[in-house]
Amino acid sequence: MITEQAAETWDRDLDHLFTTIGHHFGRVEPRRRMRDYVRALLAPVARKNSWQLAEHAGYSTPDGLQHLLSRARWSPDDIRNGLQTYVAEHLGRPDGVLILDDTGFLKKGTTSAGVQRQYSGTAGRTENCQIGVFAAYASAAGRALVDRELYLPKSWTDDPDRCRAAKVPEEREFATKNTLAATTVRRALSSPLPIAWVTADAAYGQDNRFRRMLEASGVGYVLAVPKSQFSLAGPRIDMVFDQAPDQAWERRSCGAGAKGQREYDWAAVQLRPVAEYDHQDGVLIRRRWALARRSVSRPDESAYYLGYAPLDVGADELVRVAGARWAIEECFQTAKNECGLDEYEVRSLWQKCGDSWQLTHPETPAPAFTR
Repeated sequence: MITEQAAETWDRDLDHLFTTIGHHFGRVEPRRRMRDYVRALLAPVARKNSWQLAEHAGYSTPDGLQHLLSRARWSPDDIRNGLQTYVAEHLGRPDGVLILDDTGFLKKGTTSAGVQRQYSGTAGRTENCQIGVFAAYASAAGRALVDRELYLPKSWTDDPDRCRAAKVPEEREFATKNTLAATTVRRALSSPLPIAWVTADAAYGQDNRFRRMLEASGVGYVLAVPKSQFSLAGPRIDMVFDQAPDQAWERRSCGAGAKGQREYDWAAVQLRPVAEYDHQDGVLIRRRWALARRSVSRPDESAYYLGYAPLDVGADELVRVAGARWAIEECFQTAKNECGLDEYEVRSLWQKCGDSWQLTHPETPAPAFTR
């Protein structure tokens, strides 16, 4: 139960956040609407659509909020940058983990930018939906969503008229989800966020170019890979661990879950060291790893990872990073349940700002903080 003192502290912190980002909205009207919009998103409103949000905010129609989202002049990328600074100040830790994943938003019709029948991991099947690639930041202090990219399938980028109708910039070309994830990682690494590690599921981990990009950036990683993944330890990663002796497996927790510690049996194989040059520290030696996780109750269920880390890092730290991947799923659940992440209504996703185009609909309508 939230105490009155905790509610007052939350309200004061929220007002401080509004003050911090308010300068991104040039006029007093959009600043007020931004405050009302965010407070309504965080309120116990049944559905986070424009009508119900406007009603909660005391407006007679949703016109003002719709104007804020689709036509008012403000830059979501500037807000994103401010959010990353805010997260760095409150949740940043030297061993922080950046987590990449995508999620789907079920949609009707064909006009919402990027929508088509495609596989949605959220639904677990092919549906008419949009897909967004997201980044979350996690540390011992908490977790939060910190960036987003909309995936535009080739059915959109190959159809200029359709893109023009949705105000997609003409220069926007097709980019795979992995390319969007790499773009997001580079942005995060240049932000104030202290990032020691990157983790993601097998859709990203199996991409050799994505792994090499992380290594070139000097950041450690623990990335899930399919069982058929080739590794330097052998022809297939599952075959490597099928031959592991019983004593190679050790029970470890990869973090706390809803039902207590998430314990699995883990085995790790050290691969060859890699020399890396750093402009400040000179030559650094890092090591690649292969890692396997086996269910305690169902030993035939296994998951596999490739890792890249400083020489002084051991298996316990790799297990911690692998377990951090669940934080983005919790962020998605919180953002969808509490902030209406999957209930936005804006169809036209870009607006013209001076000489450039800006993404207008807030894929991350409010920081999905969990402490």
